[in-house]
Amino acid sequence: MSRFRSLWQASINATKRAFAWNFEDLMPPRENIIFSFNSKDELKRWHLYSDSEYGGLSLASLEIKEGDSGLNGIFSGKLSLDVAEGSPWRMKRSGFCGMRSKKFDGFIDLDAYDTITMKLRGDGRSYISTIYTDNWINSPGKQEDNSWQAFVFSPKDEWNEIKIPLDRYLPTWRGNVINAKLEMNPARIVGMSLSVNAEGGVPGAKSGPGDFKLEIDYIKALRT
Repeated sequence: MSRFRSLWQASINATKRAFAWNFEDLMPPRENIIFSFNSKDELKRWHLYSDSEYGGLSLASLEIKEGDSGLNGIFSGKLSLDVAEGSPWRMKRSGFCGMRSKKFDGFIDLDAYDTITMKLRGDGRSYISTIYTDNWINSPGKQEDNSWQAFVFSPKDEWNEIKIPLDRYLPTWRGNVINAKLEMNPARIVGMSLSVNAEGGVPGAKSGPGDFKLEIDYIKALRT
């Protein structure tokens, strides 16, 4: 009888190990590298925008340069609250620049992850991380992506790994937080961006017009 019990227990243990192995094998890796700024090819995946498209005078650039830790992305430029003389645009707000990824080929699925992490070296300013998902608002003749935003702050001249839980991203519409109970669908993400405004941000961060510079090593998704 004891021999039978031993064989039965051994069979159960083997089955448990098989299920555990299959489960781990099916799970995605703990981290998913979305963007890595260690090659100039990364520049092809982004485009820049600023208030200059609407008559403002802010300027931005994105470069890949050699730094003290290898190649890194450098998002930099100058924020201005001024508007070009004779501009036909009636701007309600100026002084902003951003870098937005070109739309992914389809979607990226981050449903298995709960946190976005970025390795950054800042300049004392507060930046905005945006995640774009399937659209849920239609305007006449145009579809807008669903956008979710969270503030990012990295102390000046120090490399930091910034972690932002996905549930800290708030739903926004053209830069304004929407007061509604909405949940992000992380399984259908179409793009991301980093941006900076001359005004606003986290308490204690540098603000106002002038130069800005943010160095970027990578952007990843984590399963914590």
